[in-house]
Amino acid sequence: MTIRVMLVDDQALLRTGFKMVLAAQPDMEVVAEAGDGLEAVEALRSTAVDVVLMDVRMPRLDGVEATRRICQGGAGGPGAPKVLILTTFDLDEYAFSGLKAGAAGFMLKDVPPDELLTAIRAVHSGDAVVAPSTTRRLLDRFVSLLPTADPAPHPELGLLTEREREVLMLIAQGLSNGEIAARLVVSEATVKTHVGRILGKLGLRDRVQAVVLAYETGLVRAGGR
Repeated sequence: MTIRVMLVDDQALLRTGFKMVLAAQPDMEVVAEAGDGLEAVEALRSTAVDVVLMDVRMPRLDGVEATRRICQGGAGGPGAPKVLILTTFDLDEYAFSGLKAGAAGFMLKDVPPDELLTAIRAVHSGDAVVAPSTTRRLLDRFVSLLPTADPAPHPELGLLTEREREVLMLIAQGLSNGEIAARLVVSEATVKTHVGRILGKLGLRDRVQAVVLAYETGLVRAGGR
């Protein structure tokens, strides 16, 4: 199956570079490009896309708002594509907001080509957190950008069992399913079951939203538990 990719970046040179990398892959095809978020949202009305590589800082409509519109179905409907935010890390303070808007994950713009390709395939297959350790480091950096210093109430946390709460904390600390399984001395399949139940009880779409929620509610804080 060919992964249909859209490149969204206001720098044409960067889009060209990414396109060259993706064009060399037998399972990927760049089906659309856009120079800003508004152009991307409009293009999705007529173009079927699986994964969107989304820049953050762009004119007219930034990547965060474009991601929100796409993930809410405003552009792609129920089959909306997965969005992978690409950030410059030192400058794009909006990466955390991108996750809250519904992005499936994010990576640095200077990521090695093989890691970018792995990320695209992972997001396409349904994995929300492309690299748990990277997610943790970036959340630690951007957690100060949360809208309030006070933990946000989330009554549904009380619906979690003690083990599910423990799994949620480990997810937010940047551990993969395999690492969580090793930490808790259970099978990876058991961890996946716990993750599914956590998402269902909390009404979350994916693993990234679970990480964001854990930070917002104070269940996990930057730099530690």
